[in-house]
Amino acid sequence: MLDRIFRRGSGRKRPDSAGGVDVKRCHEFPATGKPDIVAKDLVITKTDTPGQLPELETLLFGKTFADHMLTIRWKDGLGWTAPEITKLEHFGLHPAVQAVHYGMQCFEGMKCYKGEDGSVRLFRPDMNMARFGRSCERLALPSFDQAELLECIKKLVDLDQHWIPDKEGYSLYLRPTAMGTTPTLGIAPPSEAIIFCICCPVGPYFPSGLSPVSLFLSESVVRAWPNGVGAAKVGGNYAPTVAPQVAAKKSTGCAQVLYTFRGHGDGDENLFVSESGAMNVFFHFKKKDGGEELVTPPLDGTILPGVTRDSALTLVREWGEIEVNERPLTVKELMEAIKEERLLSVFGTGTACVLQPVNGMHRENGEILSIPFDASNENSLQMRLYKTLLAIQHGKEDHGDWSIKV
Repeated sequence: MLDRIFRRGSGRKRPDSAGGVDVKRCHEFPATGKPDIVAKDLVITKTDTPGQLPELETLLFGKTFADHMLTIRWKDGLGWTAPEITKLEHFGLHPAVQAVHYGMQCFEGMKCYKGEDGSVRLFRPDMNMARFGRSCERLALPSFDQAELLECIKKLVDLDQHWIPDKEGYSLYLRPTAMGTTPTLGIAPPSEAIIFCICCPVGPYFPSGLSPVSLFLSESVVRAWPNGVGAAKVGGNYAPTVAPQVAAKKSTGCAQVLYTFRGHGDGDENLFVSESGAMNVFFHFKKKDGGEELVTPPLDGTILPGVTRDSALTLVREWGEIEVNERPLTVKELMEAIKEERLLSVFGTGTACVLQPVNGMHRENGEILSIPFDASNENSLQMRLYKTLLAIQHGKEDHGDWSIKV
């Protein structure tokens, strides 16, 4: 099952549906069929006290929230209720819900942008919905119609579009979340669940241009294990990375941790590079026999299939100027490339940062590795990728169906 969920990466097909459920019966879960999510049944109740977008310079990631939220509930045997958009508010949960005790929770990170033409665009939301569906399946959370959920999210964005900053580099961050809400201490598939989506305006990750960070190369703490949940966007993959990140910051000043995974045997030749706690990582090499190569670890079940990761790989392959490989990378190979001055650059990708340059690494033995980064080089691979991705996201450059108007 895991191979089907994570390596093929296919989304679920929509099951037969008995239609929507009237919102007035939201908590009755009438036994008239097993309805899937149906966007046309969406009920919108606008807030009476709309807020205002604060000064853009004051925006901090995940601290300011838009007026409304999307909520859809599910019960075993009865299906999904009609979607609701209401004012952003707390919702009550029984203290025994499975999401609290057993981490039966997953989420997505998406962004929408306002272009120069005034249009609001989502960046590759179909990939987010497909990954959301796979994460839910991995946790035995209920399946859902991905296209219909996306339509509901578009309605939420449309309603709160005045919260989208009208400036390049700024966006509205969307956080669809699913969790098991069955009030039981038993470890079992949920009989009740909820999907909700909240929104927050965010500023550019680098207000004054790309700024590099140093990574702590963790050789003793593992982020994900083979056949585990490393490829799913579950909360349990993130909370355990906080303590190592705090420790790395305190001991070395590094902003993030780059995790590794040890194969059979000791030595750097059996130590494989994985990913950072919040981003996929790329390595740009000069090959020994000439030419250049861009390498990122393969989607082997321990790596999150990032949307920005896929976008970067696609663009570089389309440019056709350097070799692109998704393959295992050992610390030994990395160290040799640094020693031979063949490592041209290292960068991470993710929804929040888009692209994050790296200019150094600290090993657990105290060794400090210097990595090239030239902020003034407008023609570098990472700068070109960063500018191209921003242009596509804001509608300045077309790339098929990557940028979807709301």
